[in-house]
Amino acid sequence: MEPTVKASLLWGVVSVLSFLVGVQTYVLLGGAFFGVGTVIGVAAGVGIVSAGLTHLIRPKLRQRSRQ
Repeated sequence: MEPTVKASLLWGVVSVLSFLVGVQTYVLLGGAFFGVGTVIGVAAGVGIVSAGLTHLIRPKLRQRSRQ
């Protein structure tokens, strides 16, 4: 696996875990629970979008930082 792909996937994992911590905090502070299926579905979407955006934006940011 290429290092850029691996880094993008790891950012996706970090995003999913951050989202799940946020949901847990919301529930612990008295918010309504949305259901396991909904939380897992949204968490998967967050991970996919963040990994995809990281993979697409990374080359542009590298190019910009070299200028």
